[in-house]
Amino acid sequence: MTTVREPFVRRLRTALLGAEPTSLLFVGNFEVEQRWGSDEPGLPRVALTAGDAVVNRMDEFTLLLAGPDDYVLLKDEPDADHLAYLESLGAARPHLLTTDQQDPHRTVTQDALLSPALLARLTGLAGKVALFPHGVSVDEEELAARTGLTLAGSPAATCKAVNGKIYSRRIATELGLRQSTGWTCESMAELDAAVEQAHGLLRAGCPVVLKDSYGVSGKGLLLVRDAARLDQIHRKLRRRAERSGDNRLALVLEEWVAKTTDLNYQFTVGRDGSVQFDFVKEAVTENGVHKGHRMPARLNESQLAVVTESATALGRRLAADGYHGVVGVDAMVDPEGGLYPVVEINARNNMSTYQVGLQERYVPPGWCALARQYPVRLTRPLPFAAVRDALGPWLLRAAGDAGMVVQNFSTVNAAVREGAGPADGRLYGFLIAPTTDELMAMDGEIAGRLAAAAEGARP
Repeated sequence: MTTVREPFVRRLRTALLGAEPTSLLFVGNFEVEQRWGSDEPGLPRVALTAGDAVVNRMDEFTLLLAGPDDYVLLKDEPDADHLAYLESLGAARPHLLTTDQQDPHRTVTQDALLSPALLARLTGLAGKVALFPHGVSVDEEELAARTGLTLAGSPAATCKAVNGKIYSRRIATELGLRQSTGWTCESMAELDAAVEQAHGLLRAGCPVVLKDSYGVSGKGLLLVRDAARLDQIHRKLRRRAERSGDNRLALVLEEWVAKTTDLNYQFTVGRDGSVQFDFVKEAVTENGVHKGHRMPARLNESQLAVVTESATALGRRLAADGYHGVVGVDAMVDPEGGLYPVVEINARNNMSTYQVGLQERYVPPGWCALARQYPVRLTRPLPFAAVRDALGPWLLRAAGDAGMVVQNFSTVNAAVREGAGPADGRLYGFLIAPTTDELMAMDGEIAGRLAAAAEGARP
């Protein structure tokens, strides 16, 4: 007999807040790692990029995770036609709150902290609503403190401590979980030793990768295939240390191992230390950058057992370090079918977290789903109505049908500025079909139709 699970958002609320019927305020402060790692000496970073505008409008993912009694904080009002479309699917509409102002380079939390009217509204919700961000940084702690909202998660210092790639390697080692050969580097001396060891891997023809401990979405990741390149990077980091007088580092140096499949699995650590396994999905990546998920994951019973046992062990270890909340773990399947169950621990929401409500509502048993992003290049805004018309029958119309749900539309136009020339946006879709072949055919058809719609939005 199949056990019907309580909806994820209810399980989450109970795990974080107990039995009290408290509403959640969802805050999509994506790429919170930039705040955690802002004072960590890792690989060189670019302070502001055009991509910030799109990343910061990923806040709209929270719309389809929140329940009808919950609140969602956004940088701006969603496209009215997109909201109407979601309502036509029977999606529960949470209470919407928006910031008084928004800057494309600020997160939704940072905008909220500069929004007096919004802060007053949030203060009025204190005692009835708990703040549930994508991840907790000092910004979200400040928002909770200034409004009196309960923070439904661990303190920022705890979240940062358990999110670094250095922490991931240490915990995997402690728990005896398989991982690639590698070294943590928290000082120049440790990097010196790691580089010497890595030379042996490079001589044997094995590439290595340098990872910023708080890198995200392919940022702060550098693949190295020869010793000369590794030595060049080593010298650059040493010169920086000598100039600054600061020998600290926050890097991991690892062997770049062969794989056939990327995985992402999630569990939730309750305030009482309990561990609840949520799901495992196949992650779609390109050059280390997340592009989407396939579900269900094609794992045999033995592989699934490794995943669930690893989740339990990691969850208990995170609880012992004072963490409670959502945890996503990146993992890999090697060419022989073996698993690397811990590539990276992300003690925060993950892209896959925001797909759970869609799975629960719209994916029939035995069917397949694909969550992915479609690039769009625009010179003027593309309204949802134009996308709706372009997709035609490929847009999901009702639960139980095949088609695509537009999961996030604000990212389509986020970077478009009048007179600024072409801008790159993304449409995030959630595709549903009875079989993988039908899913892939749908994906190709949708990609073509969206490209045509974007072309039509150019002068």
